[in-house]
Amino acid sequence: MSPTTLPAAGPEHGHVTFLGAGPGDPGLLTLRAVEALANADVLVAEHEVLDVVRAHARSGVAVVHPDPSPSSGSLPGTGTPQLTVVDGASTTVGLPAVRDAAHLVMEAARGGRRVVRAVSGDPGLDTYAAEEMLACVAAGVPFEVVPGVAAAVGVPAYAGVPLRDAQGADVRFVDARTASDRCWTEVGASDGTVVVSTSLDSVAAAAGELVAAGRKPDTPMTVTVAGTTTRQRTWSATLGTIAQTLKQAKVLPSPDGGRPVIAVVGERSAAAQRDQLSWFESKPLFGWKVLVPRTKEQAASLSDQLRSYGAVPHEVPTIAVEPPRTPQQMERAVKGLVTGRYEWIAFTSVNAVKAVREKFEEYGLDARAFAGIKVAAVGESTAKALVAFGVKPDLVPSGEQSAAGLLEDWPPYDPVFDPIDRVFLPRADIATETLVAGLIELGWEVDDVTAYRTVRASPPPADTREAIKGGGFDAVLFTSSSTVRNLVGIAGKPHNVTVIACIGPATAKTAEEHGLRVDVMAPEPSVHKLAEALANFGLRRRAAAQEAGDPVTRPSERRPGARRRRTT
Repeated sequence: MSPTTLPAAGPEHGHVTFLGAGPGDPGLLTLRAVEALANADVLVAEHEVLDVVRAHARSGVAVVHPDPSPSSGSLPGTGTPQLTVVDGASTTVGLPAVRDAAHLVMEAARGGRRVVRAVSGDPGLDTYAAEEMLACVAAGVPFEVVPGVAAAVGVPAYAGVPLRDAQGADVRFVDARTASDRCWTEVGASDGTVVVSTSLDSVAAAAGELVAAGRKPDTPMTVTVAGTTTRQRTWSATLGTIAQTLKQAKVLPSPDGGRPVIAVVGERSAAAQRDQLSWFESKPLFGWKVLVPRTKEQAASLSDQLRSYGAVPHEVPTIAVEPPRTPQQMERAVKGLVTGRYEWIAFTSVNAVKAVREKFEEYGLDARAFAGIKVAAVGESTAKALVAFGVKPDLVPSGEQSAAGLLEDWPPYDPVFDPIDRVFLPRADIATETLVAGLIELGWEVDDVTAYRTVRASPPPADTREAIKGGGFDAVLFTSSSTVRNLVGIAGKPHNVTVIACIGPATAKTAEEHGLRVDVMAPEPSVHKLAEALANFGLRRRAAAQEAGDPVTRPSERRPGARRRRTT
């Protein structure tokens, strides 16, 4: 069987894929894992990995949560992790929470269904996966294993802690929850690197075990919580000082002390080395929660860029798009495209492309209806939307991506070369007249048609509104004056600790008119340049804190009473 060939599911027993979901970063899923998830009929996953794998499951699947158990994530009397079932066949799986994982998997595999059993890290290091595989063997259910990145390996890599170097020291892996006295004695007597899987409130106890077994108290130690995610945090200390370090950092005592951590002990985890190799936590916007007031579709590439800087983007639509109140004008214009009424059609937004495309589909037309018509587009996103429709734009501004930039490159009407003198301009109801006036000046007749209406979106959920007003966001990106007005209108004014980033002078002026202090301005009107400018702001802020000897914090991690003043 080739790596990309899926095994056939049996008509009675189905097929199970035991899949490693990695330590937390969704980008660490393997290609084989993504393929298996896309072909799964049923997904059985632990809560902590559900969000990592669910995005790759079939669309329209239903999520069924078993009844919560009294313990934190384990089923009563079994020690088995509490599971969630995603089932594309029905919305009611009907599997009681008291069933252990093996029975859950067997139940899901009945009827020839493909089951993916997703576990954190790698199945080979999972406490229960081997038992579930043996249950498959006993029941005659065929299975396969898709390895994942183990937390004990992936987390140190993201923390900037190498486990081996040219000297090739031994590396030992210890699960502190199940380690025996003999195990501690062996790793204590070794001078190799020890990777300990434990919990935050048990780190000091694990360090004590190693010291008692012979390791020197001044042996370097790093402790990482929430590894490979944007919540990751790493502390450097020694076996003898780790308890005090966590106490001084106000990490412990804490009700979250049961959170899993990866601790690395040995010379390879020396603090000086980690300072140079900490590539993940030193990203310019690491852990910043950034509000992006755009729809998920509009914000896709922008959010990806923010994630590359270590940020956590949160999309909040401020504008909703609705059909025009009187659709007859749009209908006549689309029919005119087919009958040869226009020489040009100019798209100034993705929404304009979407509006025309929907009309085409309503009439049973496709991209071939644009044959013989020149197409212009403003902006990279608009051009991409046209290409996705099957249309390659003939004209995109060579300079500024705006109506003015388009007019600079638009050819004047020439009766010799242009058989038709008319331009179809599908636009929003609130669009400016700049483009229309410019085209008329160039000798063209313009059918200026309202293709869609923009209205203020519904308010976001209460917790999002509270985070906006209460300083829960580290930054907000304003990509137009309307996003400023609409966000303030539907959710309230961002807190004064939140960094305000604006795409240009007009947007910044609107922000200031609403009492906001503008911290970042894009060097040119581009959403990607805006994100880049915010990242540069984050780098300067980090460098200033380090130079002053202060801890690097996010804007939302303010001290009580340390609010900065807004301009009014």
